[in-house]
Amino acid sequence: MSSAESIFLAEGETFLPTEHARGPWDPRALHGGAPAALMTAAFERFQPGAELVVARLGFELLRPVPMAPLRLSTQIVRAGRRVQELSGELRAGEDLICRANALRVQPVPDDLPESADGSWAPEPMPSPEVGSAVRFALDDPERASFAASAMEMRWLDDPWTLGPGRVWMRLRHPLLPGEALTPLARLAATADFGNGVSAALSFKDYLFINADLSIHLQRPPRGEWIGLDARTLLPSGGSGLAESVLHDVAGPVGRAFQTLVVQPR
Repeated sequence: MSSAESIFLAEGETFLPTEHARGPWDPRALHGGAPAALMTAAFERFQPGAELVVARLGFELLRPVPMAPLRLSTQIVRAGRRVQELSGELRAGEDLICRANALRVQPVPDDLPESADGSWAPEPMPSPEVGSAVRFALDDPERASFAASAMEMRWLDDPWTLGPGRVWMRLRHPLLPGEALTPLARLAATADFGNGVSAALSFKDYLFINADLSIHLQRPPRGEWIGLDARTLLPSGGSGLAESVLHDVAGPVGRAFQTLVVQPR
């Protein structure tokens, strides 16, 4: 662990998590948003195909991501000039911790008929300036963690009230020292907060950990601030689901979904 002002440190071919990557469920494990952002940044850099638009991101969190050296690998699964699929793996030692995939596609042409863009998207969220600055975490908000120290938050709803929630977030620190954050990496980091932002159960009494994260984008995000309009659905006998509408300051960007594992502590 390090007090460096970044989420990870690079050491050879491994990434070392700092205290700013810590998650709420186990002090020895990372918040899912930290590896999601790290893997998204790797997908963005991957060549050939960086000129294509990322339309979908998926992360399978196979086990808790430990506060330990991590190795990341990426490869092309489906090559093409119009459609490309990438896959990635995150390992701790020999253990496979997280699988990820990205679908990149040819951008929608600019000269389509005006009616083709549809009108299903929700209204934009009020701006971050309207929100209340709150240092928030499901566990101890005073301890360094991905939620408490890595993220700046502006809440549009009461963060301590159970149920749907709206909040703007932006990362305070880069993923790696001296490396600029991209809007897409910021979005991946923020999208994994849906189940916490819209917590329907008390953190003290229940676990509601997400086993995956799926992101579908209607356009590339822009800027530093990413907004979540999140809600959690917990049908008895079914699987828990957190759904978030993702925003930037220009309006809705896409949606994120998390499958939740729910149980009493």
